[in-house]
Amino acid sequence: MNHCFICQRISDIKNNENPYFVKELETGYVVLCDFQLFEGYTIFLGKLHIKELHDLDTQTRDVFLHEMAVVAEAVCKAFKPIKLNYELLGNTDNHVHWHLIPRYGTDPDPKMPIWTLGKEVLAAETARPTKERLEKLKMRLANELDKLT
Repeated sequence: MNHCFICQRISDIKNNENPYFVKELETGYVVLCDFQLFEGYTIFLGKLHIKELHDLDTQTRDVFLHEMAVVAEAVCKAFKPIKLNYELLGNTDNHVHWHLIPRYGTDPDPKMPIWTLGKEVLAAETARPTKERLEKLKMRLANELDKLT
């Protein structure tokens, strides 16, 4: 687990060193994605270091899925996308985490998965929010999460 990117991000949250952290829930941590090409792009990091969703015991999985849905609802209410994409991939980081990606009519290619844009577009420095913008985005999402939790 020492080499797990998600575990490192969680450690940063616990050490108050993750500027993208929004809220802790029972089974995970809500963070904004480092890059906001898609305004409100949120990641729900599972607290447990497991590779697959079915590796969770039934009760924990049910709570994790419920909380993911609550986070998704908060993202929709805070950012008002025309569609929300849900992805639990783990191909790069073998630690359960959800990508909740708001989609807008102004997206570079709104009918395609975001991954087709390539890392040079998704992780461009121009997509990284300023500190002030990040705080505003976090506040919008936190306010909706507080209403729902």
